[in-house]
Amino acid sequence: MMLNPLPHQLYIAGRWCDARSGRVETVFNPATEAALADVAFGAMQDIDDAVVAAAAIQSEWGMSSGRERGAFLRAIADGVQQQQEQLAQLQTANNGKPLSEALIDVGDVVATFNYYAGLAEQLDDHQDQPVALPGAGFSATLRHEPCGIAALIVPWNFPMVTTAWKVAPALAAGCTVVLKPSEIAPLPELALAAIIAQAGLPAGVFNLVTGDAEAGAALVSHPAVRKVSFTGSTAVGQTVMKTAADDLKRISLELGGKSAALVFADADIELALEIVCGGIFFNAGQMCSATSRLLVERSVAQDFMARLKQRVESIKVGDPMDPATQMGPLSSRRQHQKVQQYIQQGVAAGLKLVTGGTQPPGMAKGYFVAPTIFADVPFDSPLWREEIFGPVLCINTFDSEQEAVAVANQSEYGLVATVLTSDPERASRVSAALEVGLVWVNSPQVIFPQASWGGMKKSSLGRELGPWGLQAFQEIKHVIVAASG
Repeated sequence: MMLNPLPHQLYIAGRWCDARSGRVETVFNPATEAALADVAFGAMQDIDDAVVAAAAIQSEWGMSSGRERGAFLRAIADGVQQQQEQLAQLQTANNGKPLSEALIDVGDVVATFNYYAGLAEQLDDHQDQPVALPGAGFSATLRHEPCGIAALIVPWNFPMVTTAWKVAPALAAGCTVVLKPSEIAPLPELALAAIIAQAGLPAGVFNLVTGDAEAGAALVSHPAVRKVSFTGSTAVGQTVMKTAADDLKRISLELGGKSAALVFADADIELALEIVCGGIFFNAGQMCSATSRLLVERSVAQDFMARLKQRVESIKVGDPMDPATQMGPLSSRRQHQKVQQYIQQGVAAGLKLVTGGTQPPGMAKGYFVAPTIFADVPFDSPLWREEIFGPVLCINTFDSEQEAVAVANQSEYGLVATVLTSDPERASRVSAALEVGLVWVNSPQVIFPQASWGGMKKSSLGRELGPWGLQAFQEIKHVIVAASG
């Protein structure tokens, strides 16, 4: 059963506690604009308490066996699995995504903790591996050790998911952690923290401080923190990187995107329509991986765009708790205003508005925006270049494979891309030429914990998921021994 009531406090050194300042802030339901809960907001003193708690147990936790750590991760995965329905409902209430999408997210959390439990369980057998040396009279071994206290800062668009991507490998590696969720959607993170607390981790191994940018800045700048893993906007990521540089902290950044979907004339059109819609309207477009730039081969563009318009206008926007709903609201008033400003900017510039751009009919309350398409968008338009983070799709056409790749690569971001073609050789060529970290070919945006997540250019620094996600929280140590006598 879920903890009732759900804790709305900080979790430090194995106990729930109020923020030292006594500050609380209200969290809202984006579909109704109704208050959901008052949540404690920590600041510098609370961050310091959490880091001190993490430091006190770091040596002991770091020296525990991988099998011991793996057992804790499996217990967390089991706890999430047992409460998947309640967690999904809580995420929908706080984030606004349809319940069907929230259930997918919870499944991702379970898979991630189980995956890193498996990697943790393998660590002991791979420790102190011999290293071949050319010189006689010497032997060497290789060790992987935790990098120390990890500061984990996660966004609001995928509560629990990006948290699992960071917490699971950090704990598997032997790091103690301080987690700072987004102030917009902290309730699912608090529920996950309650499950982690019930798994019985030693006090101080996992700590959570809810709060805003003040808490995040204090965490990144804390001198005892050795590793920072941040997911969020590119602008904030730059600030995080500059702050972390003062102490030369290890850092991982997963930032923005302005990704492209390329539809070639030989693509399965029905499949392409489904994948294009999912790539931009899933989670109301609030994804760093949103394929918000659509490139369609000119010979099929007119028919494709007509069918796309029809399909988009059939998307059911509404109450995210309704099983029939296909797209919910944006997650906050601030994001709603930002997306509307981009749409208004496009209309004012005379861009071709194909559909959407308004508040859906009957939605007097809630941060809803109708699925929106602009066609023939100039390459220098802010709508084509900048990350909108909402359900806004911009379309252009191309005549050749080379042109499609060149236009797709004309971006300061390089997170993901989608290629839609029935030609395997073309798919291989285009995938190799795209300057991104992940390419989906004739596939929706499925993510597996075994494959890496991250991109090129301004989209990422480092990788999450897969063994690379674990390595991000490890240091390498070699021991070289001279033979005696």
